Amino acid sequence: MTEPSRETPPEATEPVPGEADEAATERTPEAGDASASADGETKAAEVSEAQAELAAQRELRARIEQRKAEKAAPVDAGGKLSGTAADLLAAVRAVESGTKPDTAFFEPTEPAPRRPAPTAAPAPAPVVAARPPAPEQAAAPETLEAVRAVLVRGGAPESLTGQVAAALGEGAAEALREDPWLLLSVPGVQPEHADGFARALLGAECGPDDPRRAVALVAWLLERAAVKGHTALEDGAVRAGLGKLSVPDPDEALRQAVSEGAVLVFQDEEPAPGDVDDEDDETADATGEAAEADVPVLLGLDRYALAEESLADGLARLVKTVSGEVWEGPELVRAVGAHGLVLHTGGEAARSEPVALAEAARERGLRAAVAVHSENGVRRLGAEALTVSALLSGTAGPGRDAEGAFALDLLVVLDAPQLDVESAAMLVESLADGCRLVLGGDPGVLGSAGAGRVFGDVLAARVCPQIASRIPDPGPIGELVSGIGVGELNQVEAPGKEVVIVPVRDAGEAVHRTVQLVADSIPRAIGVPTEQTQVITVGHGGSAGTRALNAAIKQRLNPGPGRFGGFDPGDRVAYVPAPGRTVTGTVVAADAEGLRLECEGEKLVVPKERVESALRHGWALTAHQAAGMCWPAAVVVLPGDAAQGLSRAWVYTAFGRGERHLSVVHGVDQALPRAVAEGLPQERTTRLGPLLETLLAVAED
Repeated sequence: MTEPSRETPPEATEPVPGEADEAATERTPEAGDASASADGETKAAEVSEAQAELAAQRELRARIEQRKAEKAAPVDAGGKLSGTAADLLAAVRAVESGTKPDTAFFEPTEPAPRRPAPTAAPAPAPVVAARPPAPEQAAAPETLEAVRAVLVRGGAPESLTGQVAAALGEGAAEALREDPWLLLSVPGVQPEHADGFARALLGAECGPDDPRRAVALVAWLLERAAVKGHTALEDGAVRAGLGKLSVPDPDEALRQAVSEGAVLVFQDEEPAPGDVDDEDDETADATGEAAEADVPVLLGLDRYALAEESLADGLARLVKTVSGEVWEGPELVRAVGAHGLVLHTGGEAARSEPVALAEAARERGLRAAVAVHSENGVRRLGAEALTVSALLSGTAGPGRDAEGAFALDLLVVLDAPQLDVESAAMLVESLADGCRLVLGGDPGVLGSAGAGRVFGDVLAARVCPQIASRIPDPGPIGELVSGIGVGELNQVEAPGKEVVIVPVRDAGEAVHRTVQLVADSIPRAIGVPTEQTQVITVGHGGSAGTRALNAAIKQRLNPGPGRFGGFDPGDRVAYVPAPGRTVTGTVVAADAEGLRLECEGEKLVVPKERVESALRHGWALTAHQAAGMCWPAAVVVLPGDAAQGLSRAWVYTAFGRGERHLSVVHGVDQALPRAVAEGLPQERTTRLGPLLETLLAVAED
């Protein structure tokens, strides 16, 4: 990589540890002070977009569960289960029928690669009517008071009251008394915290082999995996995790969790007869080995399992219900005319192609919409567009027809790598039969902050046309990022200082140089004002994480006492209205209702009880937060200790956030080219790919 401009480094603080999974921090923000929910105010208010989005998610889960309950089997995970998976599913069904489950599953097995088996595709799922989301109801004051009393008795912070009440419902206090490990359902609570809470409530009867603890820990491991993007885990990984948490008998813990319905069990179907040759069959018969030895068992939480199955059903329905037509035009237009589902890949400049597609569809008299990940994306697109969250919540968009489906003939979703499985399932559930769907995005960027790998899984399944754009991102930044995408950190010519490398010795110097770039160098030399420059770093913690950088930049640009929850008018902020979604804006004012922000031209209010949990200063963001957004200038901060948090996808995402200018505050030496060449992201364990391959096997043939 070229170093077209180097500046002399000044002073220092301490290094930042690269946070292993920054998406985890953003996915589920902690709740604020629960006492704010109990003050009994009953004023009528308009449903906020965040409330509507969360309500829509609950609505989807309820509809999916209702549809699944109408099916004959508890989970449609394949009719040919055998071996360990059959034993574990038998345990579930035995519980449902009231008999004692068998324990044959709990003999150790070695995980092996999955082998999906194509089967005949079922009939398309019916369109389920979607009702407008209802406002989120706050817990009753008496519920909050009862929960607070239990928390105090167990030595837990009272600030968890609202979260516990929201997670466990009206009978939260009684449920928590009977099973103290339910405290693990609150984001941020660790097993050691729940163990201490349980000891305080239960006394001598509390032990590491308590079945309630075992069930709660299995669910906690799967929730933690979901934070890292997994929708399921292999049973061996869950056993290993339980062992590290001092569970005496991991096999018994899994049996308990399955018996109580805390987790679901999945296994890909056995290979079809044509997929295994005669020699393999003879070998298996001679050695007594069954085919299931090659197929691992997966464990998952019902919310992600149902969302993944609903998404697969919905995508298959769109593929099968569109009548192919001949549309004249570019390759993408022709593909969309002939198919119900099309994937489009490319960088920032390539977004013009699906936008042009939507315009061409409107000229044909079709109802078309373009949805993006963030308000920042709407601003950049310069066309009629809306955010995915606004479309789902009903605060913007075409509205719904009499059956609850979007009044659309074509939906184009850009930034598709940022779609988690639950949001994607809600989108597809809301599309009527015959509607066309285009998923577009850059496969090289970091994945969604939520569970799932929707865009990557659909790409890998190869069940629909994939159109790769030939439009490159322009200029030195585009050239640099394109090389990173194929594992090369190339030298680029930057005559207009489009790319600047600022070497630093330590984290303190990195902070100092970053403040200097944002406040002085970039506005003066590049002509990009401070408010259009975004700082990106590896994590939130440490001496050069977002907290340290934001504190230093605030001191320089907008010093103040932080009169409202640490914020002052004029502060730049990052607001998380719902897990996995970040909105950047500026504090305008504060009053009794909360903090008033202006975000990409829109005004919104953050309730005072959510300020602490859902709001951060936003001059500096993590790359996961910045994914799906771009700014005229970006400053990427790489202090020495950030090396362990780097990967090719992280560098690709961070370096691609600057439209006109990129400054790299560089203190990781050879760790940067090594991350680009070798740092592949950890794979996510998901089920969407095999589900799609099975559902669409006949269509593909």
